[in-house]
Amino acid sequence: MRILITNDDGIHAPGLAVLERIAAKLGGEVLVVAPETDQSGVAHSLSVNDPLRLRTISERRYAVKGTPTDCVIMGVKHILGGVKPDLVLSGVNAGQNIAEDVTYSGTIAGAMEGTILGIPSFALSQAYGKNAYGGPGGREGIRWDCAEAHAPGLIQRILAAGFGRDIIINLNFPPCPAERVEGISATVQGRRDALAVQIESRLDGRHNAYYWIGFGRQNYEISAGTDLEALSKNRISVTPLKLDLTDEPTVTRYAQLFES
Repeated sequence: MRILITNDDGIHAPGLAVLERIAAKLGGEVLVVAPETDQSGVAHSLSVNDPLRLRTISERRYAVKGTPTDCVIMGVKHILGGVKPDLVLSGVNAGQNIAEDVTYSGTIAGAMEGTILGIPSFALSQAYGKNAYGGPGGREGIRWDCAEAHAPGLIQRILAAGFGRDIIINLNFPPCPAERVEGISATVQGRRDALAVQIESRLDGRHNAYYWIGFGRQNYEISAGTDLEALSKNRISVTPLKLDLTDEPTVTRYAQLFES
């Protein structure tokens, strides 16, 4: 098996090293093509106004000055000479990619581009939060062992079961040690309060204003069967996402509306 892996946290991110070990457990040849720098939040953006720069890190490891989407295209179309790999893995992201996160996520986008190119593709993300299991909390206390222990077997099970050509598999691992995982849930995409997004205004050294997008405390109800619920119960969330964003019931309603 030939596996192409990428991420949005950059070539030196710890989650990418975790993903390399996950891919190695699946067997075959692993090719790493990841962004030169952190590309979190770039979604499915494509570089069309700037050239792509490719840097060889070591054998079968490359950095691209571009987005996760650029990396997958560069890997398939240039490095592999148009020969499709058997699998694309994107991640392991530092933090969950659930609910509306999927619309912003460069991790999801890497897997999305693989799916567009006709390759079975997975996005992997490791949630973190207040550490109730000892050690530091936040990003410094990410339990990478959770994703590393559970991902290889889970990916093999999903591949054996099969999924549609236009489907992206979004995997999210709960913020707990590997042995504390309570199971696996097939989930739908949840929904949170978008009003939690905030604009923070600051002044630079010359008293000119600049701004950061930030996130405040989010109050929302967790619906049954969602990715939000799965992680809240220390369960791995498996969410199949579709490339086709069309809402079919609305299309049917509009077809009746515009009948002449």
